[in-house]
Amino acid sequence: MEELLKHINSPRDLKKLPLDSLLQLAQELRDFIIDIVSTKEGHLGASLGVVELTIALHHVFETPNDQLIWDVGHQAYGHKILTGRKNIFGTNRQLGGISGFPKRAESEFDAFGTGHSSTAISAILGMAMASKLNGDTDRQHIAVVGDASIASGMAFEGLNHLGVTDVNALIILNDNAIGIDPSVGALKKYLTNVKAGTAKDENIFECLNLDYTGPVDGHDMVKLVEELQRLKTVKGPKLLHIITTKGKGLKKAEENQVVYHAPGKFDKTTGEQVKKSEEILPPKYQDVFGYTIVELAKQNEKIVGITPAMPTGSSLKFMMDEIPNRAFDVGIAEQHAVTLAAGMATQGLVPFCNIYSTFLQRAYDQVIHDVALQNLPVIFCLDRAGLVGQDGATHHGVFDLAYLRCIPNLTIFAPMNEMELRNIMYTAQLGLEGPIAIRYPRGRGINLDWKNIYQKIEMCTARCLKEGNKIAVLSIGHIGNTVSQIIEQNDDAAFIGHYDMRFVKPLDNQLLHTIFKKYDHIITLEDGCKMGGFGSAILEFANAEGYSKPVKIFGVPDNFVEHGTIQETHIMAGIDFDAVNSYIKSTLTQCDH
Repeated sequence: MEELLKHINSPRDLKKLPLDSLLQLAQELRDFIIDIVSTKEGHLGASLGVVELTIALHHVFETPNDQLIWDVGHQAYGHKILTGRKNIFGTNRQLGGISGFPKRAESEFDAFGTGHSSTAISAILGMAMASKLNGDTDRQHIAVVGDASIASGMAFEGLNHLGVTDVNALIILNDNAIGIDPSVGALKKYLTNVKAGTAKDENIFECLNLDYTGPVDGHDMVKLVEELQRLKTVKGPKLLHIITTKGKGLKKAEENQVVYHAPGKFDKTTGEQVKKSEEILPPKYQDVFGYTIVELAKQNEKIVGITPAMPTGSSLKFMMDEIPNRAFDVGIAEQHAVTLAAGMATQGLVPFCNIYSTFLQRAYDQVIHDVALQNLPVIFCLDRAGLVGQDGATHHGVFDLAYLRCIPNLTIFAPMNEMELRNIMYTAQLGLEGPIAIRYPRGRGINLDWKNIYQKIEMCTARCLKEGNKIAVLSIGHIGNTVSQIIEQNDDAAFIGHYDMRFVKPLDNQLLHTIFKKYDHIITLEDGCKMGGFGSAILEFANAEGYSKPVKIFGVPDNFVEHGTIQETHIMAGIDFDAVNSYIKSTLTQCDH
């Protein structure tokens, strides 16, 4: 049988195939995705689950004129392969390669960038309203939304507006009962009842004034094409409910959908994950958080844990398994997670609200209005802070220091290692007068022996790690370990002082006075944005106190950093070992020893 996929370079080629050839193409597309991701890594299960849908959509609709949005973009690999990126798909998520998510700058077929969830309904409605205003009544607008994404507040806002319009928009609900972790909430239960035929007579989507069809088997190519062709002739807002299996076509991915969302390298034939080195490594920061909150919660019954749809990624799953009545996955609902924590804090509970740094951006007003304004002692644990690597610009957690630092009442802390994370968590649960944000990076710490006896941290104090007399390097968080390595390898180490500032807000002003009086040059290092971040805070201090010593800020520049390994993104941002080391050496050369 002749291979079909090698001849498909655009949807135009796809449309030439007869309907009975599309099943063969689906198998080839699945095999292609599995083949590449098994060695290059990336997101797997979501794209395998929508192979038939992807082919059917591009077969029926006139993309890119017809607008197609994938929400979340984890499921868009097949879409990318069929829209001219097959030959470069091996560069997916690699430095200089294509993005792991739809990206407008990458292809005219990517109608909207979707690295964060639940934006597609609002975006497709905006596009459809624009088409109507422009007098284009034939253009189609399609948004593919997962059942976990559609439960988010913003998705409901979009549906609420869509239902009172007469625009030409089709929402496809891809219902596989799982996001990254299993879907949660009342809507998930409702959809389960719909699939089982036990839902109440009224349909929630019909009640929102959408023309509802479904549930339809999302792996039945003939039925999908037939239904999409019919819906193409139906005017107004409509919703097609399809049932799919995440990881479809790879047995291991179907059986373990959480792990195979992004499984790393695996055997493309058996699906078995490639065994990691048995070398004993320092723990991931997320696991330090996970183990520590369980330890603390067993000692303090007022501790509760909250995460918006990231129990595995944040390791709050440890607490959900051991103390399930006090650990909560609230679904993709960051705003709700923050205000839920605020409500709990008013009643004397000690809420640890664990959110990826990039996702806390989605709940900014709640942090200000519901937490900080009322000075409620919510403990925010911001995972994946800093540059996160191959997920790229949508997922880098580089803005948190800047956007949190301007909020009154909020303390900001960044641990340099695992023990500091444990100690600040211990300190925070003893009782604070207001909220605190604790930010830590994606990846591993630096210590094998990290399960320390807890020590209370004196609030708003920094640590002097090494005295010097010419250059003082002020670091914040895990990236401070780079400074320690630089000093270890520098022949002029005696001239270099190193200070782990720990608290971005409030700063340790007393120690800063000592530093500015003692040293000739000040360097700040952070893995957050330069503008408004930690270095800016040091400059503000120097200006307010009348110090004129030169301050060099190393931080992420004023541009969006693309994807690559964490080390590569640090180089792109100019905050890597070599960049900092070269500056220190050149500055020391200029100093009069």
